[in-house]
Amino acid sequence: MAFANSDGVSIYYERHGDGPAVLFVHGSGGHHAAWWQQVADLRSRFTVITVDLRGFGKSDSSMPEFDGQDFPGDILAVLDQEDLTDVVLVGQSIGAVAALRAGLSRPSRVSGVVLAHSLGGLADPELSELVAADRSEAVKLPVLDRLLSKSFQENEPAKTFLFQQMGTFNVAKMADLRNLSTGGPTVEEVVGSGLDVTFLAGENDAVLSAATVRRAHALVKGSRLELIPDAPHSMYWERPDLFNAAIVRVREAISA
Repeated sequence: MAFANSDGVSIYYERHGDGPAVLFVHGSGGHHAAWWQQVADLRSRFTVITVDLRGFGKSDSSMPEFDGQDFPGDILAVLDQEDLTDVVLVGQSIGAVAALRAGLSRPSRVSGVVLAHSLGGLADPELSELVAADRSEAVKLPVLDRLLSKSFQENEPAKTFLFQQMGTFNVAKMADLRNLSTGGPTVEEVVGSGLDVTFLAGENDAVLSAATVRRAHALVKGSRLELIPDAPHSMYWERPDLFNAAIVRVREAISA
C-alpha cells in the first residue's frame, strides 16, 4: 500500500505477489478493491498492481473537477515509482482508455495493454459509429442490467449488492469524465507503435457488442482477441474464472 505523486496529485496503489507484472485499471464505478478476485487468484504467479485513479478510492479527490485526460499520468506515476518494466496494463471500460494512452506514451515500461470491454478510445470514424450504435441500445436498459446478467443478480444478491456499493467510495462520476476519449489515438498510430494490444470482451456484453469488438480487432492489425462466450460487461466481477484465465493467457504469451 503506497502513494505515487502524479503532478502533485497523490495516487494510491497496492502491489501484491511476484513475477511478471500486471497492472489493473478500474472502470467508472470501481477502485483498487474491485480487483479482489483477480489479486487473490493471480498474485501467486504475477506481480499484481492495483491503482486508484484521481477522484477514485483512496487517491486525491480534493480537486474541484476531474479530467480524464490526467488518468494516463496517474498510471505512469505508479510505474515510475515502482520502477516497473515489461508491464501488461489491464484497463476495464473507461480504465482501458487511460491504459492505452499510458502504454503508448511509455513503451520502455509497458509491453502490452488489455482493453477489457472497451476499444480504448480509438479515434476511428467507423468504430465510433459502431460504438454509438451499441450505446444507443445499452441506454434502453437499467444501468445494472448493462453491467451484470439477470441470472447473476438473482443468484448472487450479496455480490450484486457489493458491486453496487463499490462506486459509493468514489468522488469522480462518469458525468465528470465526458472528455475522456477526446484526442484518442488512431488505429494507424496504435498499429505503428508496435504495442501489444488485446481486445478482451464478453459475447453477452450489453454495452459493447461482440461485432464491434471483432471489427476493432480486424482493424488493429496484429492485435489479440479474447472474446469470451456467455460473459457480460463486468466479466471480471461476475465470471472472474474466465476473466483471469484470459489475463493469464495474454500475460504468458507476452512473456514468451
